[in-house]
Amino acid sequence: MRIRTVVRSLLPALCGALVLLLPAAPATAADNGTWGVFPTPPAGASVTDRAYFFHQGAAGTTVSDSATIVNTSDRELTFRVFATDAVNTPSGGAFALLPVQTKPKDVGAWVALAPDAAATVTVPPRGRKDVPFTVKVPRDAVPGDHVGGIVALNTQVEGVQQEGRVQVGVQRQVGARLYFRVPGPLTPGLSVEDVRVDRSAPLLPWVKDARATVTYTLVNRGNVVVEPRVAVSAEGLFGRRVFNRPARDLKLVLLPGQRIELTEPWPDAPQLDWVSVKVRAGAAAYPDLAPDAGADFVAVPWPAAGAALVLAGAGTAFLVLRRRRRGTPEEALSEPDLARAR
Repeated sequence: MRIRTVVRSLLPALCGALVLLLPAAPATAADNGTWGVFPTPPAGASVTDRAYFFHQGAAGTTVSDSATIVNTSDRELTFRVFATDAVNTPSGGAFALLPVQTKPKDVGAWVALAPDAAATVTVPPRGRKDVPFTVKVPRDAVPGDHVGGIVALNTQVEGVQQEGRVQVGVQRQVGARLYFRVPGPLTPGLSVEDVRVDRSAPLLPWVKDARATVTYTLVNRGNVVVEPRVAVSAEGLFGRRVFNRPARDLKLVLLPGQRIELTEPWPDAPQLDWVSVKVRAGAAAYPDLAPDAGADFVAVPWPAAGAALVLAGAGTAFLVLRRRRRGTPEEALSEPDLARAR
């Protein structure tokens, strides 16, 4: 028998604690109810005034900081602590930290933990452990935002279950975000791409509402973090407004170079119309960003239209067959009648 360890990042807990944390907001730790990771409080303080790590430094410089792991349980816990890069999940755009098996290539690779945290870190019940670290910025680091995190992965495998000949368990991890900005030219960039509409209509048109989903892709093509706002609208024939979702914050942080797919439900979509859909994006921090993209589609009640075509075809076939059976006046004349006519 062997144990296959499934590493699960607790994204709901992590994102719920961190996605909307702004410098002016009260700081809360990234935790799952059993342990948490957050910037180490100032000397003599019991709580931190920082919601996440934020530093800046030029290429070639080194910055020092410390992460604190708090164990709120009644038993000793042992963690593997590591630094890694952040990504947006492709579908939905949630903030996520790469698992320990994935080697970081950006800011996660710049971080060096204190030697006593290189293997594992043990935290006593209802205790804490400070883990100093340094961020050494490469000399060829590109300007802009580099985002990652400091993660505490519980070494204990939980919930082991038998699946055939394999035992499957779960390891949980919690991470605190690390934002690092390298000074230089900052170029915000945002694009809207791949807009499409998927429809579902009732068999009998206008008896029930048709439904549709607008799917689109947001891409951060700049070198700074963007918090996007999106508006979705649609016009039918003659410029009639048939759908309107005003601009609103998406409550997510789109990282540089990341591409995410999002959807907008449309509960009462047109059933017979020629529709043009447009998705407009922007960011409150960068007013000059105003990309948009669109797509056209024809809304037709296809089941009803198909039934009408079948009926029309059947009617046409009936008339043709009836005419053939009756024949034309010339075809109705017999040969003697034709002779007398000559």
